[in-house]
Amino acid sequence: MGTHQAIDPARYEGRSACVIGSGFGGMALAIRLQSAGIATTVVEARDKPGGRAYFWEKDGFTFDAGPTVVTDPDCLRELWDLTGHDMAEDVELMPVMPFYRLNWPDGTNFDYSNDEASLNAEIAKLNPEDIAGYQRFLEYSEGVYQEGYLKLGTVPFLDFKSMLKAAPALVKKQAWRSVYSMVSSFVKSEKLREALSFHTLLVGGNPMTTSAIYALIHKLEKDGGVWWTRGGTNRLIAGMVRHFERLGGTIRLGDPVVQVHTFGSRASEVETASGWRERFDAVASNADIVHSYRDLLSGTKRGHDYAQSLSKKRFSPSLFVVHFGLEGTWPGIPHHMILFGPRYKGLLDDIYDLGVLPQDFSIYLHHPTVTDPGMAPKGKSTFYALVPVAHMGKLAVDWDEIGPVLEKRILDEIGRRLIPDIHDRIVTKFHYAPKDFAHDLHAHLGSAFSLEPVLWQSAYLRGHNRDDAIENFYLVGAGTHPGAGIPGVVGSAKATAGLMLEDLAVKTSA
Repeated sequence: MGTHQAIDPARYEGRSACVIGSGFGGMALAIRLQSAGIATTVVEARDKPGGRAYFWEKDGFTFDAGPTVVTDPDCLRELWDLTGHDMAEDVELMPVMPFYRLNWPDGTNFDYSNDEASLNAEIAKLNPEDIAGYQRFLEYSEGVYQEGYLKLGTVPFLDFKSMLKAAPALVKKQAWRSVYSMVSSFVKSEKLREALSFHTLLVGGNPMTTSAIYALIHKLEKDGGVWWTRGGTNRLIAGMVRHFERLGGTIRLGDPVVQVHTFGSRASEVETASGWRERFDAVASNADIVHSYRDLLSGTKRGHDYAQSLSKKRFSPSLFVVHFGLEGTWPGIPHHMILFGPRYKGLLDDIYDLGVLPQDFSIYLHHPTVTDPGMAPKGKSTFYALVPVAHMGKLAVDWDEIGPVLEKRILDEIGRRLIPDIHDRIVTKFHYAPKDFAHDLHAHLGSAFSLEPVLWQSAYLRGHNRDDAIENFYLVGAGTHPGAGIPGVVGSAKATAGLMLEDLAVKTSA
C-alpha cells in the first residue's frame, strides 16, 4: 500500500467543490478533493456514472461502452493510497496476455506483449533485421516516457512560459515528428511500423500526425502491463464511486447540469435540469469542453468567446461500435485484436482529413469473455467491434440510414476473417454511432476523444486545467492537458486537483 497524505482537517474546513460529469477524470478529481477534506459533489447527467465508461446489460450480456484497455494501474491505485486504502478492496484487475493480437488481411498474426523473448520472435517473423531497430525504438520510447509522461503528464500548463521550459527536452526528442515517422526511422517492416504506431488511435490521434511524444504509450504498456477489470471497465468506475462515497462524497445521477452561474469573475452556483441549485467554492467540468463553455457557461462572455475559439480547433474522429453477443466460446480469439485493413495511411487520410466513409476499415475487436467469462451467459460470448470514423463536422451522413449498413459490413468482415458463421450465432446486437456520442455525451461533432492530440493542441495549447478568466472554474478530462485515455484523464485530475487544493486552502494569518 502506498504512503497516504497527512491531511490537516483545518486546511479545507467548510470548503466545497462540484465536479460536473463522472467519467474517469471527474471521479479521479472528486476522490482527490474529497480525500483532502473538501466536501465534493459529483453531478452526472446520465442514469449511471462513467461518462464514456458507460455500460449496458442486454439478454444476460454485459457490454462496456467505453475504454477497455487499462494501462498504468498505479495511477489508479494512487487514488486509494491517498487515504491509506487499497484499490483491491473495490476493484479486481486481471492481466491480459497477449496485450493485442494484430492481424492483417494476408493472414499474418502478430502477438504484441511485454514478454521480451516472444516479442522478439514475433518481430523476427516480420523481419529479423528489425530486432535491433526495435531495441533502439524502445530506448527512444523510454526517453519520451520520462520527459512526456513522468515529468509533464500531471503538471498543469497555465502559461506559455511553462511550455517553453519543457520545450528543449521535447525538441531533443524530435517531438515535431509524427509517431509513424519516428517508428519508421527505427524499423523497416511496414507491418511492424503499423504495430508500433497504431496506439495513438486509442487516444484519438492519427499515427501520421500525432507527436512522436506519444511513442511513450509503448513504454507505459511494457512497464505496467495491460489489464482488465473483472466485470467490465464499468466496475472500475463503480469501485471509484464506492470509494468516493466511503470518503463522504456525494453523487447526483440522472440530473444534467444546465448552467454554471457566475458572479464577477467567479463561478458561484451550479444549476441542474431538475431545478436543484447549489453554491460551491469551486467548480470543475469533466463534461465535453465545448459543451462546458458554449452551454454551461452560456450566460458569460468568457463562455461565448472561448467556445468560438474552440470551435476552430481540430477535433478527434468519432467511432462506430457494434456490440454483439454470440452463441459459443472462442478460446482462440484473444481479448484485444486489431484487424488491419488493406490500407493504413490512405485509410487514416479518409478518416482524419477527407471525411469520407471508406469501403475498407481497420477494426479493434474486443472479446472480454476470453478473460472474464462472467461478461456473458454460460456458453456465450460478449464482443464489440470498433471502427474509427470521421466526426460529424467532416462526415455528414444520416447514421440512422448508414448505421445498419456499416454494422453488417463490419460483421461480414469479422465473419470472413475469424468467425465464418457469425450471423447465425448472434444472440443480440446493437450499434453506437457518432450521433450517439453527440446526443448522450454532448460530445462536440460526436468526437470520441475531444481535441485531436496534435502538437499545436498540446500542453498550454489545450484547454487549461484552470480557466484563464473565471478564476475558480477548472477542467478535467480529455479536452485538457494531457489528453484522452485512462492514464491521460487520471493525470489531468492530478494536475487539476493540485491547482484546486492550492486555491481552496484556508489562508491562516501568521
